Amino acid sequence: MRVFVAMDVPEGVRAALAELSARLQKTCSSARWVRLEGVHITLKFVGEVPSENLERIRQALGELPGFAPIQLRFTGLGFFPSARRPRVFWAGVEAGPQLSQLAAAIEMKLEPLGIPPEKRAFHPHLTLARFESPQGTPALSAAVEALGTPEFGSETFQEFHLYQSVLKRSGAEYTRLVTYPFSREQAS
Repeated sequence: MRVFVAMDVPEGVRAALAELSARLQKTCSSARWVRLEGVHITLKFVGEVPSENLERIRQALGELPGFAPIQLRFTGLGFFPSARRPRVFWAGVEAGPQLSQLAAAIEMKLEPLGIPPEKRAFHPHLTLARFESPQGTPALSAAVEALGTPEFGSETFQEFHLYQSVLKRSGAEYTRLVTYPFSREQAS
C-alpha cells in the first residue's frame, strides 16, 4: 500500500492554479502537467508499506501533539532544482514555522516505525508539472518570469490527512484514509 501525509488544497486555489496551468501549457507542451484535482501539500511521502503496518502509522500520527490552526498563503512560482535545469515546476506555499514544525513532528513519529526521514529540507509547494528533458522550458521560464509573483489565495487549515495513492495509467488516484484535526479531540 502506497501512502503519504498531506493537507488538502482549497478549491479556489485549485481553480486559480488550473487557469494558470491551462495558459502555461501552451508554452511548454513537452512537460507532464499535473491533474490539479489531485494536488495537495505533502507533509510526508511514506511510500510503499505492508498493509499490516498501516494501523501503526495511523496510530502514530494520532499521537502527535495538538497544533494550532495553520495559516497558509499560496503565492509564487518556481522550478526544482533551477529554471535552467528544471525537473519540477511548482507553485509556492508560504507559512509560518508551524507548518515545518508539523512536518518535523510527523517525521519523528514515523521514524521509529522504520520510515526513514526525508534527507532534503522541507519546502512546501504544489507540483504543477514535471520534465523529462529541458526541451521547451526556456519559453515556460520566460512566461513565469513575466508573471512576477502571482497570488493564488490563502486559507487557515484545521487538519491534515493520511492518504493512499494508487498509481494508474490515467494518473494517481488518492483515497483519504484518516483525518487528523489539529485540536486532537478525535481523529476520524
